[in-house]
Order: sequence, then C-alpha cells, then structure tokens
Amino acid sequence: MLLELSHVKKSYAAPDGVTVVGVLKDINLQLAAGEAVAVSGPSGSGKSTLLNIMGALDRPTQGQVRLDGRDLQGLNETELAAVRSRRIGFVFQAHHLLPQCTILENVLLPTLTAPAELHTPAARQRAARLLERVGLMDRLTHRPGQLSGGEGQRVAVVRALINQPGLLLADEPTGSLDRASAENLGRLLLDLNREEGVALVLVTHALELARRLPRRFELKDGELQKDRSQ
Repeated sequence: MLLELSHVKKSYAAPDGVTVVGVLKDINLQLAAGEAVAVSGPSGSGKSTLLNIMGALDRPTQGQVRLDGRDLQGLNETELAAVRSRRIGFVFQAHHLLPQCTILENVLLPTLTAPAELHTPAARQRAARLLERVGLMDRLTHRPGQLSGGEGQRVAVVRALINQPGLLLADEPTGSLDRASAENLGRLLLDLNREEGVALVLVTHALELARRLPRRFELKDGELQKDRSQ
C-alpha cells in the first residue's frame, strides 16, 4: 500500500479560543501504487485539509498517516520536507509558476531541493520529454506570462512529476480553467497517472471529471463516503 490513512481526525480552535471545530472525523483510506482516486464535496468540507495531510503539509490531530509504510507522524519537519520533495507532487488551482523563470526553469525548480542524483542532465531530459508529452516542447524558453491558463497548468503538472514522485495530489486543478481546457487537463492527469505509474488523488468540484476516476469518494460532514454511483 502506498498511502494509508487510519482514523485520521483534524480539528481547529475557533476564533474564541475555546470552541473546537472538527473538520475531519475518522478518515480511513488506502491507496495502492498507481491508483487514481477522486474526492469531491461541498466548499468548506475539508477537502484541501485532507489533501494537505496526505501530502505531509499538515499533521492530523489524531490518527495515523503512512506513506510507503512509513509513519509520517514520527518524522520531524526536515524529514517531512524530504518526503515531500522526493515522493509527493502537488498541483493546485493556481499554477504558482515563477514569472521571471522560463518554463523549463520552472519545471526544474523542484530538483534543486531533491537528492543529488536528480541534479543531472537526465533531469533536463525528463523535463523536455514531459513537456513534449503535454504539447509544450516549443515553449521551453517562454515565460509564464506568455502562456494561456491551460498551458500554465500543464507546466505545473510536469513540474509536479519532475522528481518522479509516487503520489500526485491535485487540488481543484481545473477550477480556474474554461471548459475545454479543464477537460483537456483532466484527460492529461489520467493519462499521466497510467503512463508514469503515479498514484493520483484528485480533489474536484467537477463531478464529470470525478466520474472519470475508478474510485470516487465524497467528503461530507467530515466523513469520507464512497460514491454510491460506483
């Protein structure tokens, strides 16, 4: 099992400093290498919180998160940063590309904090191959401001995959795109899930996109419920 969440709970203190607000309640999920899972649900249901816990960006209040059989709760911040850099790729609604860097430079940025074996010409070759795969080989020297929204998100997907992660987490990646670009990006994520063998967890409001994935869940009232249409 690549990723395992066992009895995960997450709560925050309300602004009054006294009330405790429960966001996630007893979440259990297992994800095998190469699987694809969609998580939908209303705004404010905790989808991004769940993704942040999966990606070691946040810690649960209770419960256990294991990646590659390793309990993330026992790791310090330096060790968690290493896990994120090597094993997890992130794609968000905003692509967060650096405007002063070229497309190729943006894609290679994660390798700067990765193990030394990734600081090689092979990383540039992989970047070029992936950019060609997503139809952007002719944009290597362009800046983000010269791209469309859909093109920018494709670059963000390639950047997320450059370190060959085992897990790709996508948080509303099509939310800011027009319908055609959103459909293309959704198709691309699923194709890369298969081609790269990377496990995919996709958080989305777009039900038509969620239904393309083989496993689907809805996060409602802090609980992860299996989609009844499956």
